[in-house]
Amino acid sequence: MAAYLCPPAVIHGEHSVTTSQIVAEVSDRHPHAAWAPRIDGIAASTGIDTRGWMLPLETAVAPGSGSALRAVGIEPAQEALARGGFTQQDVDRAIATLETIPAPQTIQERTAPAWEAVRSYGERAARGALQIAGLDAADIDCVITSNSTTPALPGLDIALANKLQLRSDVMMLPATQWACIAGTRSLALAADLVAADPDRVVLIVIAEALSTTYQPADDTLESLIVRLLFADTAVAAVVTGRPRPESVLRLDAAWHHTLPGTQDLHRLETRADGTHFVMDRRGPRAVQETVTAMWEWLRVRYQDEPDSWHPDVLLAHPGGTRVLEYMEQTMPAAWPSGLLDYSRDSYTSGNRGGAAVFDILRRAHDAGQQKPGNRAVLYAAAPGLTATALEGEWL
Repeated sequence: MAAYLCPPAVIHGEHSVTTSQIVAEVSDRHPHAAWAPRIDGIAASTGIDTRGWMLPLETAVAPGSGSALRAVGIEPAQEALARGGFTQQDVDRAIATLETIPAPQTIQERTAPAWEAVRSYGERAARGALQIAGLDAADIDCVITSNSTTPALPGLDIALANKLQLRSDVMMLPATQWACIAGTRSLALAADLVAADPDRVVLIVIAEALSTTYQPADDTLESLIVRLLFADTAVAAVVTGRPRPESVLRLDAAWHHTLPGTQDLHRLETRADGTHFVMDRRGPRAVQETVTAMWEWLRVRYQDEPDSWHPDVLLAHPGGTRVLEYMEQTMPAAWPSGLLDYSRDSYTSGNRGGAAVFDILRRAHDAGQQKPGNRAVLYAAAPGLTATALEGEWL
């Protein structure tokens, strides 16, 4: 396996949403929630001051265009009021008042503008990646896409094929359910594709509007944490089977791992008011198991040089800083410190889901501190619970 990666294009959500804005909105909406007295401490524990969204906060919390009463039904409400002893005049007044109360946004109202943003951001990232790689749309042989929060058919791959005017024979590989693992798994797939044909050129595009999981009516602690964590980002990069002047990283090996019986720990649920991201508190410990398994993969891979080999940078997206701390605690003591600095830096402006690893890679590239020959490990875990890692060399 030898695949060559050009620097990724990263497009952050252009609407800045501060933690203080989220805290104010949630506190005003749910003043009596069990976690309300602790909300400032919970928000501070994320380490995130601001995050970029593709759409403004006002869009996420806006009411729907319909009436809450009509969603329930006017006739049942009229009958209930009449049974309660109200006169017809009082019933009419009550119905008129209730009709002014807006309904929550429907799935369509919430998803449609986000899907438009995902396509727009994905196109911008794709064009940026082509420019970085010094290629034209006509050079692309395969497109791998991922977006988990705005499902559509046709999907992002077809949208890009039309917007970029790709060749009609380009192979499309959409992966809408990779979620947080999209960065590493798309690279592993691209590496397999170019291994089969070294002349093949693969374009990867990941666009996530994770802010669509911001659900104003949900008053659970898990929903509060979701509100505080997620950011919107689109990324794209070119992978080739032969080195190019623009290549920055050679990918040498990939590893995959799935934990049985963990499919309920993190999941997306579609409800009447849109998409909800549901988290179980057992999740981080399960992610830690994949980290332990990855350490073992690397140990076996370099068992002939156990004392001398170590990565020079770890580009890791395990879902949060808690697992990053676990990674630091469990990696071999002889490894240098600071391997996860770029990963931590990325988290200070939000969890980017499948786009995270490319964002972390871009930060490492822009810092200019990686030297040719430095070893890099890329790792991500996602709902399922599944993980993919790659190991390679900086060029």
